[in-house]
Amino acid sequence: MEFLRKHFEKILLGVMLVGLIGVLVFMLFYIASDKDAMAAKRDALTNPTVHALTNLDTTLQDGAIMRSKEPFVLDFETSNKLLNPMEWQRALDGSLIPAATKTGAQMAVVTNIVPLYTIISLDATITNELGANYVVKVERQAAAKPAQRAAARHYVSVGEKPNDVFALLSVKGPPENPDALVLKLADSGETISISKDHPFRRVDGYSADFRYDPERRLFRAVRVGDKRAFGGVDYAVVEVNSNELILEDQSNQKKTSLPFAP
Repeated sequence: MEFLRKHFEKILLGVMLVGLIGVLVFMLFYIASDKDAMAAKRDALTNPTVHALTNLDTTLQDGAIMRSKEPFVLDFETSNKLLNPMEWQRALDGSLIPAATKTGAQMAVVTNIVPLYTIISLDATITNELGANYVVKVERQAAAKPAQRAAARHYVSVGEKPNDVFALLSVKGPPENPDALVLKLADSGETISISKDHPFRRVDGYSADFRYDPERRLFRAVRVGDKRAFGGVDYAVVEVNSNELILEDQSNQKKTSLPFAP
């Protein structure tokens, strides 16, 4: 205790000196740390990190631009019945139709198209003391005259002169019960073979059904060369094929193609 009383001032001064040295050492580290923090802030301000921008969603703007390119059309003729009452006109058949209804061949609608065949078949075999005769039935559905379209029977035998439809070239099998007849067609020169079970069939034309709605009329089985009148105009059928009917206006020779969509 005596030592402490004698050297109290010295001990207190030493403790204070040690504390001061500690504060000075701490200040050195604090100042260095503060400099590093300030340098980092300076770098962040002068050289900021740049991130790529995401794609902008311009769907609404693009839609508005597209809509602005398309004109907005108001129909004051067919849909507006308040300020523009609908007008009517009387058709040729006496019925009333809207005045805006289009007329003419372009309004006709093809409802059916069927093929027209030439059919040649062996109908019967007739035998007698002179030999065998064969009954060949010929049906020409595409013939120009109606009387020529009915089935006609031709009696032929081997060696006879050809008729206006075919010539009998030969008989296959027994003459009284042949397996087939070999014929040569007069119109095309084609050689064909027919039997009772296997007739010859060839498409030679077409017929069409069509309707004309403005007059509520239906035309059936028209063929090339037929003439029909509707809408106050005379039309001629100039062509019928498997998917089309063509009408010709007789007043100006204008042709109208009417497709067939089964």
